[in-house]
Amino acid sequence: MEESVIRLSVSEAAKFFGVSPRTIRRAITESAIEFIVVQNRYKIDLASLLDWADKTTTVRHKLAKDGIGQFVDKWKIPEGRG
Repeated sequence: MEESVIRLSVSEAAKFFGVSPRTIRRAITESAIEFIVVQNRYKIDLASLLDWADKTTTVRHKLAKDGIGQFVDKWKIPEGRG
């Protein structure tokens, strides 16, 4: 069975993690994240991005504060429901 891979563009990754596109491009240059090139555009592996963010303190904090993490509390289901 083939594994499904989620890939993001540089701008999508930057928004998701709450960092600048330059930060994502720097990680690409440093080979810190896995990517492929499709029609001259980077497509970055989400699992690789998550590993990179977990190892990079600044990015981990920005993910929680400015990235997707800022919405997590809104997703929680109140007790007694469901």
